Amino acid sequence: MTSFDSSPTLNAWRALLALAVVFVLLATTGWTAIRHHNGDSDLRGASLAAWARDRVDGRALPAAGSAPERLARFFAGLTASQRARLVDRHPLVVGNLNGVPLTLRYRANHLALTQARAVERERMHDERLTPAGRQTAGRRMHRFASLMGEGRQILAFDPDGSGRVAEVFGDLGRAERVSVVVPGVDTNVVNFERTRRKYTAPVGMAKSLYAAERAASPRTRTAVIAWADYTSPVGVGMDAAIGRLARDGSKRLGSLVRALPGDSKVSLFCHSYGSVVCGVAAGALPSRVSDIAVAGSPGMRVESAKELGTGARVWAARDRDDWIQDVPYLEVGGLGHGADPMTPEFGARVVSAAGAVGHTGYFEPGTESLSNFAGIGVGSYSTVSCAGGDGACRSGISGAEAN
Repeated sequence: MTSFDSSPTLNAWRALLALAVVFVLLATTGWTAIRHHNGDSDLRGASLAAWARDRVDGRALPAAGSAPERLARFFAGLTASQRARLVDRHPLVVGNLNGVPLTLRYRANHLALTQARAVERERMHDERLTPAGRQTAGRRMHRFASLMGEGRQILAFDPDGSGRVAEVFGDLGRAERVSVVVPGVDTNVVNFERTRRKYTAPVGMAKSLYAAERAASPRTRTAVIAWADYTSPVGVGMDAAIGRLARDGSKRLGSLVRALPGDSKVSLFCHSYGSVVCGVAAGALPSRVSDIAVAGSPGMRVESAKELGTGARVWAARDRDDWIQDVPYLEVGGLGHGADPMTPEFGARVVSAAGAVGHTGYFEPGTESLSNFAGIGVGSYSTVSCAGGDGACRSGISGAEAN
């Protein structure tokens, strides 16, 4: 006989109450931030409309949402001057087309950044804006200028709203192993990189991982992508507790992975809400994705690693003082993200995060979390240190089971 205290209905209400209490606490202690996305233009929408109207020698251009294979064939059939003309006319479109040659995307995004910087420079002096609006324009202008720096490889860029961007470190076209860093809440074009606490931002995370991978396996050709090309939740509020933005982001992540050049193995490193994105994306990712590692995860919207529906190895890390462990690991009516990836029942390979501090310290140089991520990224699984101090997390991986 089922007691009242353990009835499914009461447990559901307890779960909802727990979630409500947590989000009230987060709101009253400063974790929940109410901010508005910056910018009110629709540059990308206008660019897509112009692309749809354009022609090359009388031929219509393929839809911007076409499969990467079709876009690759189309651009392969163009002359160098025709490609250059499309970059000049439609930089904000060409720079975001999966399947377009990397050099063209980098060049297109540099041009798009130049144009976006000019827009923000004018907004800095627009008296119709509030002082805060002009200050925001200044921050965006300086960020765009930084992204235009010599040697930077911007794989994706969209200035609309809070902005989206992705950057490559290393030679993506020749890489044998590709790592993708998927960040969490409050990621936008302005805080894509930071001067202070730089390893808490996507650029710092990716650069740190790239350096660690090169140190771990100097002979392996690696590339790391700082991927902030999805709209993340603003603050730890309702959007962070549901899966809507993760579903949208998962489609964009899948498109990126399917369009990567060559036949390199791909590893995903998913931080915080980024692990929700990776969890939703996992089942539809191509087989070239060999590993999915989550850090500081609020859940992956499943109850176990098997439910992800992927053949990739699933890894998890969390340091002792990460506040995310106090968020209820459950999902009720779409609220919450499911089971804790750190538990034995979930079935992930749990690695050590020794040395990491707080919710954003996993990519700090010198931490075991970073060295473990680097080992995973280059396929050097025997170097990965497990959370339990044994070899359990390496079990079943050929050549990697020895302590």
